[in-house]
Amino acid sequence: MNTSSNTSGRLLSLDILRGLTVAGMILVNNGYGESFEMLRHSEWNGMTPCDLVFPFFLFIMGISCYLSLFKSGFTPTGSVLVKVVRRTVLLFVIGLAIHWFDMALWGNPWDFAHLRIWAVLQRIALCYFFASLFALYVPHRYTLHTVVGLLVVYTIILLVGNGYSEDSGANILAQVDLKLFGYDHLYHKGPVDPEGLVGTISGVAHVLLGFYCGKLIKTGSTVEKKTLGVFVVGAVCVFAGYLLSYGLPLNKRIWSPSYVFMTCGLAALLQALFMYVVDVKAFRTPSASPLFPFKVFGVNALALYVCSELLAILFGFFGISEAIYGVLHAAIPAEKWASLAYALVFVAINYLIGFILWKRRIFIKL
Repeated sequence: MNTSSNTSGRLLSLDILRGLTVAGMILVNNGYGESFEMLRHSEWNGMTPCDLVFPFFLFIMGISCYLSLFKSGFTPTGSVLVKVVRRTVLLFVIGLAIHWFDMALWGNPWDFAHLRIWAVLQRIALCYFFASLFALYVPHRYTLHTVVGLLVVYTIILLVGNGYSEDSGANILAQVDLKLFGYDHLYHKGPVDPEGLVGTISGVAHVLLGFYCGKLIKTGSTVEKKTLGVFVVGAVCVFAGYLLSYGLPLNKRIWSPSYVFMTCGLAALLQALFMYVVDVKAFRTPSASPLFPFKVFGVNALALYVCSELLAILFGFFGISEAIYGVLHAAIPAEKWASLAYALVFVAINYLIGFILWKRRIFIKL
């Protein structure tokens, strides 16, 4: 018996992985003070658990892209194209609006000269757009060929253009963003903007690997074969990422090809695990289940991510973050543990919002 969907026709195992990812994104983005190293992004080469959450989301988006466009038969009708463009623009504008909201609260609503152009939602928007165009206009038998082609092109750019250099004056990724958009519109806490324009090439390949797994999930003849197919893709990608890391180190900041394969592989393995637990073993997610909170996060993933970003800005502006952390730090002297406790409290607040939405059957879609 296939129990992979809930009553609304959603793929439950995918919702759970999406929810786990969004909860993880909120957790690692909202430590207060000094966080554990595993909850911080790697400074340059290397990878921490924190570096998994965003790529997991892009991988999941690739699966969702296949499942969504499958309904229209991948036919580029006017209504389908309007939906793709509308969603792309909304994601990009919301990403800009989050940063603008932060500036506005601090008294700079008209300082558009310092509005950051590239960030998480903007990267998601561009990757979604180009992956959707591929899905609508390119035969899907070329999915893996396209992934490899994009990553080969990106590898050449990195090698020829000093993409691994921590000197922004020599790094082609930094120079393209600086010349096209200017210093004041970019991220300043590293040599390159981690969501910059050129890295989108690698990001699209990332989404297409998820798209390929979406095809396996949708077209597999049995739940067991679907699960095995996704597992095999995951294992191959992890192995490929490990081998590539010897010449092209894992690096989230530049979204290196080895990072694409490694994180997509880990995401696929986790998706296969959830498919096995939820679909093959028919494990339901009642409110008492340990998986239920991830279902709540998963059905309103983007909405809760945006909510968490806005809440973090408001909490910081009104001193709420400092007050909550102060109470926690008084009870937990160790700074790193107090920071983790704050992050968990922040996740719980967002979960409560998500639970209210779920209880009222409100599912916010872009």
